[in-house]
Amino acid sequence: MTTRILVTGGAGFIGSAHVRALLGPAGPPDVAVTVLDKLTYAGSLARLGPVRDRPELTFVRGDICDAATVRRLTAGHDEIVHFAAESHVDRSIEDGSDFTRTNVVGTQILLDAALRDGVRTFVHISTDEVYGPVPEGAAREEDQLRPSSPYAASKAAADLVALAHHRTYGLDVRVTRCSNNFGPYQHPEKAVPRFLAAALTGGSLPLYGDGRQVRDWLHVDDHVRAVELVRTAGRAGETYNIGGGTSLSNLDLARRLLARCGAGPDRITHVTDRKGHDRRYAVDHGKISAELGYRPRADFERALAATVDWYRTHRSWWEPLFTAV
Repeated sequence: MTTRILVTGGAGFIGSAHVRALLGPAGPPDVAVTVLDKLTYAGSLARLGPVRDRPELTFVRGDICDAATVRRLTAGHDEIVHFAAESHVDRSIEDGSDFTRTNVVGTQILLDAALRDGVRTFVHISTDEVYGPVPEGAAREEDQLRPSSPYAASKAAADLVALAHHRTYGLDVRVTRCSNNFGPYQHPEKAVPRFLAAALTGGSLPLYGDGRQVRDWLHVDDHVRAVELVRTAGRAGETYNIGGGTSLSNLDLARRLLARCGAGPDRITHVTDRKGHDRRYAVDHGKISAELGYRPRADFERALAATVDWYRTHRSWWEPLFTAV
């Protein structure tokens, strides 16, 4: 029997990677996928190019805050994987209203529709930023949520709303919290592609503050593989951290990217630090490893090299986006 999966935000960076994995040659059998995406500045149908002609794929342009559109779609689906979100921290600092609307209200609308229409499984994609700064060690799923930015706060609120639908109504909700992603098709407002775009166009790399902020890096393919483990074998009402296993300072990351582009560290320009900038993130992904067998497969250096090569050979995709950042 075919499993009908609604993927929100499926034309975004991570959501599209998940759709490509679902419908690619190594994907699960007997699935049909509907992508619901508003196609904001961060969405692109080009990301779905490799699977765009698959008969199992349906694309619907729409907003998760549009209850009528959501109601029309949820009734025909068995599962929802919810990627759709406003996700750029800087934009949330400038104006957090869209983040509250999309990330909190939109999630509420989806959950209510899923509950009403008998959706079997709801996988809610979140972020390690909900934990706030982690000065040492690594955040575990049961740790207190202490978000710093309006973006992180909106995601933490959405997590709690989602988990409340499990506890109150029995909806099978599964939450994932990932570390920083990288890979092909990422919008150049994010760190890796922004640094690469600057390096490949001869510009300087803007680095917040002293650049000593530490992040854990996760290749997008490892991320979506983990999401699939949670979708197919996770437990209702549970939260799963997804880490990549490579922690770097932003300064170290910038230097590595410059070196791979044949440039030196003199191209780094330190700029005024971001407001409320968390010094360090780290997540413990022991739970998903023990329960579902997840291990990051990507070798960081090889994956970073492949990402650099992709951006070097796909300038026509990212250059128009970079000039608009």
